[in-house]
Amino acid sequence: MKEINSIPGYKIYEYLLVLNPHADLREKIMQIKKQFFETYKAPSAVYAKPHITLVKFVQYQMMEERLVNRLKTVAMGHHPFKVELKDYGSFPSHTIYINITSKVPVQSLVKQVRSEAQRLMKLNKDNQAHFITEPHLTIARKLQPWQYEKGWLEYSNRSFTGRFIADAMLLLKRPIGELKYEIAQRFEFQNLPVTTTQGMLFA
Repeated sequence: MKEINSIPGYKIYEYLLVLNPHADLREKIMQIKKQFFETYKAPSAVYAKPHITLVKFVQYQMMEERLVNRLKTVAMGHHPFKVELKDYGSFPSHTIYINITSKVPVQSLVKQVRSEAQRLMKLNKDNQAHFITEPHLTIARKLQPWQYEKGWLEYSNRSFTGRFIADAMLLLKRPIGELKYEIAQRFEFQNLPVTTTQGMLFA
């Protein structure tokens, strides 16, 4: 992220739009993250709760209400879908994650959010939203080379399966530079006909 010069008096937040597994699956994945932390001492494994990121962006807090309204509209017209998780993958040298084998519905949701809400997620030309085109569920990121090499040696041979119905997306936020995200809003997927949702836009 580029250096951000904020306008005095206007708060900037980091935002994540995510899919959240159900509680049992979150707990199961959290145990894996804790094990990873205990073995490889990688703090990122335990900071973040299990989730699948759709978009990361920074924005002025004053834009939040407009953004929330736009995302609500996207979610209203979207249908719940199944997310299948299987085994592990990695982004060489820094990240180990759980594979998502049912990528297409996640990617099409990202595409829809991008076409409907991208403008509202752009702070300035240097800080544009980062849309995730390869959906995954992170176990640990920002790994040092030895943590990655040893960790990947172990996890590339381990198996994992899980699935959940994505019936909503969550908008998380935190003040710049802080560790902990809080939930700003939950958007239920309601599968309503688009005409209804457009009517609501102009209501």
